[in-house]
Amino acid sequence: MSGLTILIIRHAEKRPAKTGPGPGLPVRALRDELRGDDALPLNEGDRKMSEEINHRRRHFLAVAGATIAAARFGTIGPANAQVAKAKPAQLPAIKPGTNTSFGALKQIDAGLLNVGYAEAGPADGPAVILLHGWPYDIYSFVDVTPLLAQAGYRVIVPYLRGYGTTRFLSNDTFRNGQPTAVAADIVALMDALKIEKATLAGFDWGARTVNIIAALWPERCKAMVSVSGYLISSQEAGKMPLPPSAELQWWYQFYFATDRGRAGYEKYRHDFAKLIWQLASPKWNFDDATFERSAKAFDNPDHVAVVIHNYRWRIGLAEGEPRYADLDKRIAASPVITVPTITMEGDANGAPHPPPNSYANKFSGRYEHREIKGGIGHNLPQEAPQAFAEAVVDVAEG
Repeated sequence: MSGLTILIIRHAEKRPAKTGPGPGLPVRALRDELRGDDALPLNEGDRKMSEEINHRRRHFLAVAGATIAAARFGTIGPANAQVAKAKPAQLPAIKPGTNTSFGALKQIDAGLLNVGYAEAGPADGPAVILLHGWPYDIYSFVDVTPLLAQAGYRVIVPYLRGYGTTRFLSNDTFRNGQPTAVAADIVALMDALKIEKATLAGFDWGARTVNIIAALWPERCKAMVSVSGYLISSQEAGKMPLPPSAELQWWYQFYFATDRGRAGYEKYRHDFAKLIWQLASPKWNFDDATFERSAKAFDNPDHVAVVIHNYRWRIGLAEGEPRYADLDKRIAASPVITVPTITMEGDANGAPHPPPNSYANKFSGRYEHREIKGGIGHNLPQEAPQAFAEAVVDVAEG
């Protein structure tokens, strides 16, 4: 992470006292490790142990000889935090913008959608699902994905509803952008891909989505990386007025609340998205080719409808669907997230975002906050891919 500095706050996880001897390495699992991937465990327990060892071997081989390219310093956090210097994951150094494409995209029916997604890494590797935000797309993870794949992870990067090649299966389905609907889409995708549990990571809409899944479906979320922290909210909270300087940051939300705003976004969605990129990441000097790769995702026929509904729903100007009413009621209580979590923030994020000390107590499990220095804005995975990938590995294997 050339030129980047990471500030870390680590919160102590309350763990039960350990009793009895720790798990030992079965002789047969050790024998299989020495013999290689082709060795067959004699029972299911040995097979699972062997798969874990194989994953760790792949990770070791992928990162052997790589150097740590960032210094991590402890910083003072809330009263229940302990200052720590975490040993970073050792991933190969990568310059942002190194990669410009994924392999051939895949499509799968999942819930209400036919989802378009990129996939990389071994099919039997631990699953990682990366979720983009607005107005961004899967290319936010174009450099993160190969780093994780080389480390032995099965990486899934889907287009959210209303983006890219993802389509609604029925013309009659309401083009709904409410956050719980997007979260339900990802759980349905996991079901379709036969992924029981995954490490989830995202920013913007993607961060809110992984927050909701971690809170409502913790059995499906092994661990989480969330840019800008805890983003679960409710319509009632969205109706509360903010100080003028804070309201100014949400100007586009109020624009979208009008018919003129919807028509304007429909007509100028390309220019609108580019303006948001510039405002949200004022120090990110992305080129036209980088933007155009992502801008194609906004040509999705449902894009405008989904985006407008999302922002109108947030401030109570649009109704949600009854099928998500119970989920909305549960997130309205601002549930605590129990899964291991790393939250992240760029030091030059120009988009609205809460301060880290405002949400630290929303995570009751193993937790760290990392501030990424070096002019990093809102699209953190694309602007600082190595820092983001390291966070994913650290939280998944910590």
